[in-house]
Amino acid sequence: MKRLIVNADDFGFTKDVNAGIVYAHREGILTSTTLMANGDAFDDAVKLARETPTLDVGCHLVLVQGPSLLTGRPLPDKPHRLLASLARRGLDVYAELRMQIQAVIAAGIRPTHLDSHKHTHIVPSVFRQVVRLAREFSIPYVRLPLDPTLPFARLPIALAGRYYRRLARGFDVRMTDRFLGFRLTGSLDEKAMAAALLTLGDGLTEFMCHPGYLGSELAAAQTRLKQSRVDELEALTSPRIRNLISAQAIQLTRFEHAGGS
Repeated sequence: MKRLIVNADDFGFTKDVNAGIVYAHREGILTSTTLMANGDAFDDAVKLARETPTLDVGCHLVLVQGPSLLTGRPLPDKPHRLLASLARRGLDVYAELRMQIQAVIAAGIRPTHLDSHKHTHIVPSVFRQVVRLAREFSIPYVRLPLDPTLPFARLPIALAGRYYRRLARGFDVRMTDRFLGFRLTGSLDEKAMAAALLTLGDGLTEFMCHPGYLGSELAAAQTRLKQSRVDELEALTSPRIRNLISAQAIQLTRFEHAGGS
């Protein structure tokens, strides 16, 4: 059976992104999202989540960009600066991410999965803290952000996947069988989404996306994903995509209802 979770990152980033995510769920194929506890539109996202109980919500853990919830100071602005901070032990990853998860739970949301902004938890030392926190808070799923559709990536991804899956199993944490969307970030439109859906095999797949409306907040935000979010929103709500999912016997699901390895 082909089962598909369609997850929108960046819930809580801006109000126009929040609105696009909720619309993609209500009117399209989006089933899940991950919430940024340090996002400027966190309170708006929490309100929308309460109004949309069928939307599965997890935590989008942030170690790059925005303010630290732990110290109030800015987090590293680029992934390479995060790596430098980790090397000199300038950031308490466990304490920072724990506070972000606690903020989401304190807002009345019970997260079902964890992923990270800019996929920073692919750093092994960060990944260990993420799966540790998943076990601590009884959060069943952590994203494994390895996209096998990247050119020449199948073998290294298979080898890396074994390492991360073995580590996650040690903490009783699950992952989806496959992950898609990394290669398509910034270029995901209806045609690209249709092509990706045709590659789905049996098992549970997470498809990452970044929908949103291009309002004044997003236009002013520090992100390269602006018009592309509108293109993704159109793809996620396209009747042709919905019909393709039906024709391919793909079952849309949520982390809350999923199995996996």
